[in-house]
Amino acid sequence: MSQSKTIAPNSIEARDIAYQFHPSVDLRVYEEKGGLIIDRGEGIYVFDQSGKRYIEGLAGLWSVAVGFNEKRLADVAYAQMQKLPYYHSFNYKAHGPSVDLAEKLVQISPAHLTKVHFTSSGSEANDLVVKMIWYRSNALGLPEKKKIIGRVKGYHGVTIAAGSVTGIPANHGSFDLPLDRMIHTLTPDYPRDHLDGETEEQFSARMAEALEELILKEGPETIAAMFGEPVMGAGGVIVPPEGYWEAIQAVLRKYDILLVADEVICGFGRTGKMFACETFGITPDVMVTSKQISSSYMPLSAILMSDEFYNPIADESHRLGVFGHGYTASGHPVATAVGLENIKIIEERDLVGNAARLEGQFLAGLKALESHPMALWSRGLGLIGALELKGTEKVGQMGQAAQACLLEEGLIVRAIGDAICLCPPMIITAEQVDEMMAAMKRALDALAETDLARSVLEEA
Repeated sequence: MSQSKTIAPNSIEARDIAYQFHPSVDLRVYEEKGGLIIDRGEGIYVFDQSGKRYIEGLAGLWSVAVGFNEKRLADVAYAQMQKLPYYHSFNYKAHGPSVDLAEKLVQISPAHLTKVHFTSSGSEANDLVVKMIWYRSNALGLPEKKKIIGRVKGYHGVTIAAGSVTGIPANHGSFDLPLDRMIHTLTPDYPRDHLDGETEEQFSARMAEALEELILKEGPETIAAMFGEPVMGAGGVIVPPEGYWEAIQAVLRKYDILLVADEVICGFGRTGKMFACETFGITPDVMVTSKQISSSYMPLSAILMSDEFYNPIADESHRLGVFGHGYTASGHPVATAVGLENIKIIEERDLVGNAARLEGQFLAGLKALESHPMALWSRGLGLIGALELKGTEKVGQMGQAAQACLLEEGLIVRAIGDAICLCPPMIITAEQVDEMMAAMKRALDALAETDLARSVLEEA
């Protein structure tokens, strides 16, 4: 394998290149250049092998609510490891941590969600929800009601079913996805896609009309459910316009189509409410959570569902004699113990309130950057946001260049297309928000001095 001359033989960087197959990269580029090795974390910061400090502006992968060195989570994990390091939930067995966390989730979630099933990732959870939906349709005697609606740019994971509901071409290419039961409706990206003079409410009505047209074209009797992130994360932090979720839910109710709210990124305070369903008035049949449920200290996800969703599935399992699904690590005692303690920390330290209180400062910081020559517009809510940059004909080229400049300035972000996306740990302070925005400004200044940016600015 080819290897950069700057990477010392037998270093951790070299061994990484030699032995590890990484996700979400150009593997041949990785073989040549390697990656950034993160060594430790402290609060909102992480440190690389050389000791350089970075603000982790994406909270890892949209997920570390309580920061990168929360001792309480380490202590709970250690204590649970000593008491019961592993047990399962198969064959009429249970254990305390998963029961305690399930009860807590029902207590803090929208009141109509009454039952919890645990898995280990958002992808696994969404994949299982698809299976549950199909199982439920069969239980109801509706064998044709199996199609699932996702949205263009929507992200629900990378397993076969979840990856098919996902509406991002990069997750489909050469994987033979999406499955033929999966269809996609429009992205509610008002800043990019609204018509001249179209208000947010009018745009939302047009999105709902497009959804209804798709349903009628496919046949309402064939469509079981729609998946949607309250705020679209991996699509580029796309915040729904005014009236969007109200209009979409009305269409789904009209045709008896289930709604699955994917709160994998939004849940546990990111939007300034415990769940984004509260922020946008969404009443889902199923709500999928992960990431901030344990601050990703342990792999964990939870599917919350209504009685109306659960009961036909339970009846069918009784008819068949079993619900024929399960994962070895579902409801893992260490993961669920850590998840419960993580939620206690979020509540005790009012991190949901912190997101709400800092929203104005955070969004104002992004708004101020709109005046930079490299910027177009900003968007966000709570503690999740994005700054759209002026790009080249090759979408994503400027975003990658900006991401490299930000790394030099000690800020880790996610470039999605030509948008710089931010989702910092929810423990962030007002002073650290300012620190993050100052790093953004320095990086944009550095970006503007590159040949790539100069060519774009000269054309403008």
